[in-house]
Amino acid sequence: MVTSRDVAELAGVSQATVSRVMSSSAKLSPATRARVQAAMETLGYVPHAGAQAMKTRRTNTIGVVVADLTNPFYPEVLDELSRALDAAGFRVVIWNAGGGSHHDALKAIREHAVDGVIFTTATEDSLELQAAIKKNSPIVLINRVVEGLECDQVTSSNTEGGAAVADYLLEHGKTRVAFIGGAENASTSRERGQGFLGRMADHGHAVPEHFRFHGGFSHDISAQVMGRLLSRADRPQAVFCANDLMAFGALDALRAHGVQPSDCWVIGYDDVDMAAWDSFSLTTVRQPSREMALAGAKMLLERIHAPGGPARRVNFPCDLIVRGSTRAAGSA
Repeated sequence: MVTSRDVAELAGVSQATVSRVMSSSAKLSPATRARVQAAMETLGYVPHAGAQAMKTRRTNTIGVVVADLTNPFYPEVLDELSRALDAAGFRVVIWNAGGGSHHDALKAIREHAVDGVIFTTATEDSLELQAAIKKNSPIVLINRVVEGLECDQVTSSNTEGGAAVADYLLEHGKTRVAFIGGAENASTSRERGQGFLGRMADHGHAVPEHFRFHGGFSHDISAQVMGRLLSRADRPQAVFCANDLMAFGALDALRAHGVQPSDCWVIGYDDVDMAAWDSFSLTTVRQPSREMALAGAKMLLERIHAPGGPARRVNFPCDLIVRGSTRAAGSA
């Protein structure tokens, strides 16, 4: 097995210099760094990750917790996170919170098996998360806000986005509307619902309780809810879903019941790539998921290299994107 001693001998430097090259120390001349890297390549030397971690107390590994990989929003966020973290020299480990894996992620950071964790899903009742943050663990929330947690958080203007949906529907005379929210304890669903329902009520068109549902951010549950709505004599003129995955379920229910989108408008939230597909052509609120991911990665890297300091919050604006799911019959 090739060792760092072999690299040092070939490069004509000390083992300490080889270690500084592997830890990206700035206290080296470019010529020395190049000579050591050339020796490593010639010998085919691969640093032992465990040994490096013991020396530097860093694993160069970041944990990312997602809610549901079947939701196309999360792969898009993961793609951008992976690019940014890989460019900074970090590996990514993914945990699916649907199976309770957020506990594993928090255990990993307690045991220093990862250098930091990015949560793309989090709720107010996560006591373990609160405990980890109190210990100053490098943690960033993306697409979620948990009030009272002193950690870096990245989100979009959910309340304003929901209100924009209400304004759009009211401008087009849609006053009998329904709302299909996500998980009850998720900040995204709560804020989007508050913005939408609040604006409808402000204009004298409060959404009745029997037109308000929790779809758990699930395609199938949303489709079932939409089926029940379509069977009503007073079915809604439009339905706002708290994310695109649920909106896809609502559109699939329209097809199954032979109802045209022009007869019951459907609006989602996120603007995942699939929303623009001709088979969906979904009107939705676009949140800049890739920019949010980049901001979260940058904040976590800064927190790892310079722990301490006040918690930060970044809030991105959103835009309503109009497509075929809210067009009148016969319109282009």
